[in-house]
Amino acid sequence: MTDPTPLSSNAHETVQAALGAPPEGLERPAALRTADTLAGRIDHTALKANTTRADVEKLCAEALAHGFASVCVNTRWVPLAAEKLAGSPVMVCTVVGFPLGAMAREAKAAETEIAVRQGADEIDMVMDVGAMLSGDLRAVYEDMVAVARAAAGRPVKVILETCLLDEEQKAIACLLAVRAGLAYVKTSTGMSTGGATEADIRLMRAMVGDELGVKASGAIRDRATAEAMIAAGADRVGASASVAIVEDTAVDSGVGY
Repeated sequence: MTDPTPLSSNAHETVQAALGAPPEGLERPAALRTADTLAGRIDHTALKANTTRADVEKLCAEALAHGFASVCVNTRWVPLAAEKLAGSPVMVCTVVGFPLGAMAREAKAAETEIAVRQGADEIDMVMDVGAMLSGDLRAVYEDMVAVARAAAGRPVKVILETCLLDEEQKAIACLLAVRAGLAYVKTSTGMSTGGATEADIRLMRAMVGDELGVKASGAIRDRATAEAMIAAGADRVGASASVAIVEDTAVDSGVGY
């Protein structure tokens, strides 16, 4: 990417103008950002509407066998994943406000609270994309804060849906995540018009520095792409093709997990 300094400076000014000085004494939950293996950086994912109980059971078995960082499932399946992974190092990750991020703030927070109560270790929330595109930065920020509070100390990743944002909006979203006490910024749901790109990962890393993790997700279907995302600055990778990635088996490319 080109020099991010002007973009960062403008984004900081915009956020400061909208929200004032950042809060003091902010505590950020610890997040998994390093691993000895590629598998240890992968969130093994099943988020399609037609995911079944058998699919989730298989997902958990594969995660245990390969040593993935987590399984990522819809909140409907959190209790089952928590049961299957109990006592193991594999975390239960879930998505809230998925895939649009357009639900009421209170509902998104309530979904988070339920997921945590039922065994979720990490929360991947979808940003209020519509508010960002409308320029309502306070609404975007307060949405993040509501989920962070409901997560009760669990790491929260915010999905920016980068394919729908321009560079300035991506930069601003990253700064809002820093201010809100989130643990990661994440590229995509895998359900929109595009997925992760190396350029977006580099931009996001430049905006959050070492304070937050960066997660690449969406259209990551082979080992080379996963490794390229990590080289660009991603700490974690979300994929449904996780087994093919770690076994270096070619799969079809395309948008989606």
